[in-house]
Amino acid sequence: MAFTATEYKKGQPRWCPGCGDHFFLASLHKAMAEIGTEPWNTAVISGIGCSSRLPHYMATYGMNTIHGRAAAIATGCKVANPDLTVWQISGDGDGLAIGGNHFIHANRRNINLNIVLLNNRIYGLTKGQYSPTSPRGFVSKSSPYGTVEEPFYPAELCFGARGHFFARTVATDGAHTVEMLKAANAHKGTSVTEVLQNCVIFNDGTHASVYNKEGRAKNAIYLEHGKPMLFGENLEYGIMQEGFGLKVVKIGENGITENDVLVHDAHCADNTLHTKLALMGNGDGFPVALGVIRDVEAPTYDDAVTAQIEEVKAAKKYHNFAELLETNDIWTVK
Repeated sequence: MAFTATEYKKGQPRWCPGCGDHFFLASLHKAMAEIGTEPWNTAVISGIGCSSRLPHYMATYGMNTIHGRAAAIATGCKVANPDLTVWQISGDGDGLAIGGNHFIHANRRNINLNIVLLNNRIYGLTKGQYSPTSPRGFVSKSSPYGTVEEPFYPAELCFGARGHFFARTVATDGAHTVEMLKAANAHKGTSVTEVLQNCVIFNDGTHASVYNKEGRAKNAIYLEHGKPMLFGENLEYGIMQEGFGLKVVKIGENGITENDVLVHDAHCADNTLHTKLALMGNGDGFPVALGVIRDVEAPTYDDAVTAQIEEVKAAKKYHNFAELLETNDIWTVK
């Protein structure tokens, strides 16, 4: 049965004009239609924050939960009903601050759910405090002289928790966002998709270098499994390995050809190179990595729990409450 994006829509989104949430919501509707999972077999779970209003605009099952607890609710939802497709929508504050513990354990357990992290590096709903992804020195209402903290990098946190899937996209790049969401859904296990977006009120321009098409052509690299790591307006630059690190090279200079450039392997079990790629673009002269950075198969928590339940049931002499009662001494009272 084929669906259209309209069949996943509900209500009138209430976000600030120009907010990245509008762009992402449209991409999610399109991705769900192309994936084809029925709205009644889909659940969208969120926490608290601007982005966490999203379940209200989905014609699926949905739940707007409490702050930081989206992963816990999504986990229970998936384990209780393994056939349900579960999407978790979180912001960088909701997902990585109060919800950080749940984020790392969802990745560690490898529960078969899709985590979307909408990262604008700010608390928008509570009016402009710095978040766990705000850069050091960031001036906000809660750090008027600049934050002295080091930020979380979502990919690094995901990989440190033994995460098996991580993709990154930009909210304004609709076609690419749709493809990343489809790839995340196709992955069996916990998938994390980081969506870079601006908060037009409290942190506009935080991802300015890649927020439009021209900027991405100059400052981003689209990684594809099995493809050479080329970037630039005319694909004139590449990524090469240098010792234990990486370096940017220009094709044609110093005898360098496309054959010298690294080829992306998203399926490599070792996440060392994936981590280096994911951390590029933070003022280091490297491009921002977009695309599926890591996609590795591994056993899932929900499959393991279901199999364990069936194994234990098969070994038991009873299979329901009535049979359980009959395993003990029985008296008949007349």
